[in-house]
Amino acid sequence: MTKPLVLVTADVKPIDGFNWHAVNATYLHAVLQGSDSVPLILPSLGPELDVDAALDQVDGVLATGSRSNVNPAIYGQEPTEENGPYDPDRDATTLPLLKRAIERGIPVFAICRGMQELNVALGGTLLTEIQTISGREDHRAPVSDQQDERFRIAHPVDVTDGGCLEQVLGSDPFEVNSLHRQAVGDLGAGLVMEAQAEDGTIEAMSVQDSCGYVLATQWHPEYWVSTDGPSQKLFSAFGDAVRAYREKRLGR
Repeated sequence: MTKPLVLVTADVKPIDGFNWHAVNATYLHAVLQGSDSVPLILPSLGPELDVDAALDQVDGVLATGSRSNVNPAIYGQEPTEENGPYDPDRDATTLPLLKRAIERGIPVFAICRGMQELNVALGGTLLTEIQTISGREDHRAPVSDQQDERFRIAHPVDVTDGGCLEQVLGSDPFEVNSLHRQAVGDLGAGLVMEAQAEDGTIEAMSVQDSCGYVLATQWHPEYWVSTDGPSQKLFSAFGDAVRAYREKRLGR
């Protein structure tokens, strides 16, 4: 049996005078190994791209993290130089992509920026530069040239009772990495919190009463998927969902 296909969202990176559409390879390996699916990079072409035509061909969507942030103007706030960089082509691609995937019942796993995109796509807001907000911890990555240090386990999260995340990981608190300056503010339509950090930062969410599998994490399970139990379980559950959707899509 052929394996499921998973769209992976991309950044636009200016390199050598050209715009490159790029994805951190850790996401691709996590889809391939963790969910036993074939990753396909989706270019961020904005309105030029027919997202429904792309979704017609696939069984899931992985919305990736990024150094860039969703432009605050989209959710009614003021963009600032401090809050950048921004990626308008990615915003114009991924926000409608996620909304349509949910409407169509296509499994979605959204990570870091992807989780923030999901919230904005459904009408929610973000908190920018949360390390400056009273009562919030500094959730940014450690300053290091070593990726293992930047992605090291940083703090515990508490799982919401009776939620989707509890079904995947159980109810016991566990620890996650942390590499973000933004966080979910007001939840978008239909979204519910699945986990939070000790300072109240929303660390995971899902779509209530969704017709398809939708889960988002603020942390980065893709980085430790080969060695960390919770990370493996998250990608395995996503893989189960995309295989089930593929069977339904192909009428099997």
